[in-house]
Amino acid sequence: MLNKYFLITVLIFVGQFSFAQKEKAAEITEILCSDSLFGRGYVKDGVNKAADYIASEFEKSGLEPYFEESYFQSFEFGVNTFPGKMSVVLNGKELIPGKDYIVHEMSGSYSGKLDLTYPIDSAVLKEHNLLRIALNEIESKDANAFFVDARGTTPQKETELVRNLIFLAKKAPVVITTGQKFTWSVGRQKLNSPVIILKEEHVSEDMNLEVDIEAEYIKNFNSKNVVGYLPSGKKKAKTIVFTAHYDHLGGMGTEAYFPGANDNASGTAMLISMADYFKENPVDYNLMFIAFAGEEAGLLGSKYFVEQNSIKMKDIEFLLNLDIMGSGEKGITVVNGKQLKEPFEKLQEINTEKNYLVKVKPRGETQNSDHHYFYKEGVPSFFIYTMGHNQHYHDVFDTHEELSFAAYDNIGSPKQNHKRLTCVVCITSLGRLHAHHCAIDNREKRVEVVSSRTVNYGKSSVDDLLTGTLISIKKTNLNDELQQIDGS
Repeated sequence: MLNKYFLITVLIFVGQFSFAQKEKAAEITEILCSDSLFGRGYVKDGVNKAADYIASEFEKSGLEPYFEESYFQSFEFGVNTFPGKMSVVLNGKELIPGKDYIVHEMSGSYSGKLDLTYPIDSAVLKEHNLLRIALNEIESKDANAFFVDARGTTPQKETELVRNLIFLAKKAPVVITTGQKFTWSVGRQKLNSPVIILKEEHVSEDMNLEVDIEAEYIKNFNSKNVVGYLPSGKKKAKTIVFTAHYDHLGGMGTEAYFPGANDNASGTAMLISMADYFKENPVDYNLMFIAFAGEEAGLLGSKYFVEQNSIKMKDIEFLLNLDIMGSGEKGITVVNGKQLKEPFEKLQEINTEKNYLVKVKPRGETQNSDHHYFYKEGVPSFFIYTMGHNQHYHDVFDTHEELSFAAYDNIGSPKQNHKRLTCVVCITSLGRLHAHHCAIDNREKRVEVVSSRTVNYGKSSVDDLLTGTLISIKKTNLNDELQQIDGS
């Protein structure tokens, strides 16, 4: 455990202040969510186009390239993609991908009519022999696709059912009904056949399904982290690292894509805005800004960065990870707040005194974002996300128009709500605290630079904070039948 902390924690919630700054963050978020970047994934090379854009913004901010005159750190991994046809026709009606159905991220290709088996429901989780009925239908060619009816089950049971039965797609296509919201991901392997997940309102006794789905597994997809650097003027300075992943899920076919506004275009926009701020307001630390790729595929970018010893971990004084933002009606959660008690308590103390946020909530360790591999190597790290009403996560509705940025409006007490905080940066060192922020007095139409402790770094140009969530899914095994299929 470290004997001292140099904490840089940013509470960035813009109210009515600095139209130029807030507009820039909104513009960056909108660009990252645009169809030209197609969900910042692996169809139409959206993720690498986004990397090029972020590098250009880092350069405009005045960050130095970290890698021998380059902002990029390239790495490769395997990924399943859907670059072509994506068609599901039910009883003569073309369904809309992302809204009426999704294909599981590990789906394979298929073209043709689907004749479904007798429905498999959640009872199969306890009565494994029920699966044999459907298998017999496939083997006798009385049907050519499994039908899994998850209607009426709990979300937990449905998750368990899907996680176990998607591997039926090694034998034949699988059609699954759901009453839950769609949540997509990145596939790291490819099954022999597609797994089609249908909204339950489209299910009937007589379903005539025709599908045309094109999947392509890319064994060595090249992606890249984007890393900018602001060296300190002080010799032997320690380094503070700010991180946010910029990749998302990409597209499902050539039309439907997942914009990823909450996750994590807005966090990336904040990262760029922070670079703007610290270029104009230097501190006695080296500052590193990392936009990670491969996070949605399993924290691959941050894992690679750490494994490559891109920077000596002992030289990092603190890391702040920003993964998913956009709401904040209910405050923020600080991952590792329960482990790093001293900096967290200081953060809470500031919030209690200034009433910036509804709540600053501590959370224990997690492995759900890019702080993980740094923290695992002993780097003090916080991962902060906002809490609020926005439930759009890994779906096609996570658009920039849906972002509330409500945390901006939670700053200040009711009696002083004509003043809005723009940025707070807190640095603690051996018990000393420096905090500085800017605010605007909307009634007087003027900017007010405020120092709540000992240091005032002037006008801020930082814009956002983040929200985040991770769904933890329990893996289970079903029975010998599934093991046999898995090995076939």
